[in-house]
Amino acid sequence: MAIRFEMLVSRNLSRKISKELDLAGVKIDLNKVLGIAITGAFLIIVLVSLTMFLKAHLSPAIDVLSGIGAAGLFIGIIFMILEYMIDGRKSRMEVMLPDYFQIASANLRSGIALDRSLLLAARPEFKFFSDDIRDMNRRIFGGETLEVAMKELGEKYRSFQLQHSLRMVSEALRYGGAMADLLDQISKDLRSQQTTQKEISGQLFMYSIFIAFAGVIAAPLLYGLTSQMITVTDTVWKGILAANPGGLPTAGVSFLKPSPPKITPSEYQTFSIIAIFIITGFASLIMSTINSGSPLKGLRTLPLFIAAGIGMYIVIGHVIALMFSSIAGGV
Repeated sequence: MAIRFEMLVSRNLSRKISKELDLAGVKIDLNKVLGIAITGAFLIIVLVSLTMFLKAHLSPAIDVLSGIGAAGLFIGIIFMILEYMIDGRKSRMEVMLPDYFQIASANLRSGIALDRSLLLAARPEFKFFSDDIRDMNRRIFGGETLEVAMKELGEKYRSFQLQHSLRMVSEALRYGGAMADLLDQISKDLRSQQTTQKEISGQLFMYSIFIAFAGVIAAPLLYGLTSQMITVTDTVWKGILAANPGGLPTAGVSFLKPSPPKITPSEYQTFSIIAIFIITGFASLIMSTINSGSPLKGLRTLPLFIAAGIGMYIVIGHVIALMFSSIAGGV
């Protein structure tokens, strides 16, 4: 007997997830998606909690909270993937939109009715957008009005350009107007917006280079240098404390007593990796926002940025360690 995971969540949440799947163009059953999310989250909670209990030897509450946090991260990754697919589908459709309206306008000028013109403009090269246009046409033949069908088409994408364009067509259809001229003007305006966006992205290219340099090179360089300095300082203090087991003299001034650093090299290394993970991740999202106006497109380069930043940190750490060892050997 198949488990109905839909019964484990609220009806409103089921509707929202179903809407997200439709916007992403994912043809997967809602129950299957919920099964993957719920089962995966449960397994992660169990595995992470047991691992923390056996390895870290912390309190049971912290172990369970760590498992819940890891499960939340897993759910967040699924949500981010869906959002990335939604944004990618919207972006690909918006690239096709000017050509689509231009073809529909040409069909109108040749004497074809508006609904038929919209259908015939759905060329095979428009791919999934053509499928949605055909689905809109089937609903019109099923008895829906053109305005309602176009509104439902706009709701299939999280695109202001598409929804605004269809709204203008609906108003022109309702109040009258030169529909072919309107479609031509919509096509020109959309092309002008896309051209302007590309020009702005080109002008902001230097900002993207600076952000990439700061996240992938500068931050790992500073963290790697500081990590090696802490390692050398920790080694020096171990030698000093071994030579002075009774403690260091205060030289007559009690409040100037030197003491070893409070952070260990391993603790700082863990902190550095987490910080680089966060910095490079945000660098990827910020660059995507500058270049395309959407941070979600940065999810595609996010793993590359994180891997490059951590790899740079490891390489720089080894290079600086070799430099310190050669200096110590020369001395």
